[in-house]
Amino acid sequence: ARLTMSLFKAVVGGAVAAAVYFYAPGVLEHELFSCFQSEAVVKAVKPIAVAVGSAVGVAAVVLGLAVLALSACYGMLITGNSFDIDAYTGQHPTVMQKAQVVLLHYLNVGSHRADKTSMLTLEDAPSPFVPNLRVTSRAGTRDGGSPFAPSNAIVVATIRMGFGHHRIAYAATSWALATNRSTYFHDLLNIDSAEATLIKEMDKLYSKGSRMATELGGPVEKLWGALTKNGDENSLRIFYQMAEHLRPLMQSIPRTTPIITSHCFAGMLAISLGFKHVINLVIDNHAQWFIVVPGAYNLVQGPSNYHNLLRMGVPADKLVLAGHWIPKDLVDNIEFDCELRKARARQRQPLRILIPVGGAGAQKTFVTNFVKALKPHVNAGKVQLLLNAADHDHMRVAFLEAIKAIGAEYTVVDTMEGVHAFADRLRTGASPPADITLFTFKDYFPAVATTDVLTRVSDVLACKPSELAFYPVPKLMIRRVGDHEAYSAYRASELGDGTLELREVPDAMAYIEKMEQGPDLLLTMNKCIISNKKSGFYDGCKNAVALATELAYGTK
Repeated sequence: ARLTMSLFKAVVGGAVAAAVYFYAPGVLEHELFSCFQSEAVVKAVKPIAVAVGSAVGVAAVVLGLAVLALSACYGMLITGNSFDIDAYTGQHPTVMQKAQVVLLHYLNVGSHRADKTSMLTLEDAPSPFVPNLRVTSRAGTRDGGSPFAPSNAIVVATIRMGFGHHRIAYAATSWALATNRSTYFHDLLNIDSAEATLIKEMDKLYSKGSRMATELGGPVEKLWGALTKNGDENSLRIFYQMAEHLRPLMQSIPRTTPIITSHCFAGMLAISLGFKHVINLVIDNHAQWFIVVPGAYNLVQGPSNYHNLLRMGVPADKLVLAGHWIPKDLVDNIEFDCELRKARARQRQPLRILIPVGGAGAQKTFVTNFVKALKPHVNAGKVQLLLNAADHDHMRVAFLEAIKAIGAEYTVVDTMEGVHAFADRLRTGASPPADITLFTFKDYFPAVATTDVLTRVSDVLACKPSELAFYPVPKLMIRRVGDHEAYSAYRASELGDGTLELREVPDAMAYIEKMEQGPDLLLTMNKCIISNKKSGFYDGCKNAVALATELAYGTK
């Protein structure tokens, strides 16, 4: 909105100057052309200046009329909305903000018309990866499904956008399953429909933007960073309006069913449909309007986000400082895993570094350069690498090229069964079959889950400060993708289980060398993790499930 307003002011200013010159040329002539001594130059330049000024004036008029026309559509756009976003934010949108909402909304949805009454019939089937978890889909699109009829259940709703939202959702299901209630994983993209296609198209743009920003760097990275950080009131208006178009995806679920969401679209959709018990797991550690779900309980991971959301105006009775979004298996085994890491550090065993790739497949240049920089450490037997290329073929190829540059032997793991067998082997005290292990998959779930499994048997997790910045493992927070992620690195650093953001490969290598010199840094990080657990910092999903069951069923 600020950029649009600046451009608008510039255009209007130019138009005013052109108008003054056109209608009263004597006013500007002396000032404008006094620097020219040649009358021929003046005669040559004046017609061009008049033409340009006139064109700018016409463009300003057209732009102004377009802004007014778009803003006039705002009232019609929000008519019929289930929730008043303007009242929630406490800010009445300006003419320019109204125009921005209308324009970006139609760019998002195109010709798709919001169908607020249609109901897509759902079914569910057992997850092929998580015991006792049920996964929803549209009726008739999967084999082995049964009618979706949740009773005394918990539904975790999310969207497969990148890995973070899915990782958080699976973490929540791990705690929900421990209550022995029926637990359903409801991914909006799993519901084959025009509404799911809308979300997929938006995700393609986000993933492409992330990859371009990290690979091109410079001004492109700065622009992308600013876009991901500036989530004002209008961002919430735009996101909520998009959610109003997604209603068929959850229309058939009983409104008293507790809904835990790890993506704002899923949460806003639930609120628009009138669900009674909606728990939104707020992502990141940077307060922005679009990560909030109006009308829901918004649970946050850290105190700075809690403070800032309060200051923004999020109601205190619906804002909860809950803790980090961590799978139950990782939390339950923190002491065991940390003691193993501490013993390895004291014995000066090779440093196991887990380097995963995110859902957008960004960071190729940084990550591969980091791997290549570790060559002397790998060849000296001081470092073992666990490289998760996930389901990105371009990252598999890039990792293989980096491994070739190192010249070390490597093994490949490409199944979930292989991942668990690999982790079990390391827990017995055995070493990996080779100094470098490449994990690469065709399916989405193993790509996400592998990092969670390997985290427990890694000495260090080297990743961007995304959702993994909150995990209970010593972390190197490498170069971010989007400025909003920097604040998650601050959280890790202050808790003592991670570093500040390391934006260049030499910065990361300095920490590797420090860890090789002695055990002190790793011992301290693991000590902090154990202390953090005692303080409940990793109990976010546990607390979310407890709140959901208390609201819906009166028990925790």
